[in-house]
Amino acid sequence: MNSEINLEYKVQYADTDAYGVVWHGTYLRWMEAGRVEWLFNNGVRIDELARDFGIVMPVVDINIKYKFPAKLLNNVVVSTIVKEHSAASVTFYQVVKIKETGKICTIAEVRATAIDKNGKVIRDLAGLIGLKPENPENTDKQVLKH
Repeated sequence: MNSEINLEYKVQYADTDAYGVVWHGTYLRWMEAGRVEWLFNNGVRIDELARDFGIVMPVVDINIKYKFPAKLLNNVVVSTIVKEHSAASVTFYQVVKIKETGKICTIAEVRATAIDKNGKVIRDLAGLIGLKPENPENTDKQVLKH
């Protein structure tokens, strides 16, 4: 189930600052789309979680490194995989690269949890999104080569 998801984008004017360089917050938006697509491709629809069960998955921690700027009209690829998970959180490993050159723009680890409509943390997040119990000897850092 821990498959890599890749989303492609062409950098648009609205993604950039006045100098044609991708604004730092744009990478966060692209990475959110990558996480949502990862969940969707693994059988989890966040709209149904919210509507039918009152469960949302807020981000609780982001560690991002900006390495190289993407620019207007670059094609970028956002790669997403689950790095690790526990009963109450899941950490996604995400890389944004320029498609044509493979140059890494950002590397991030994003940790999310699941809460119900009362703000109570769901303690079976892995089960909720269909992840198997984590094997500490099997990490997927090698999956996203950078």
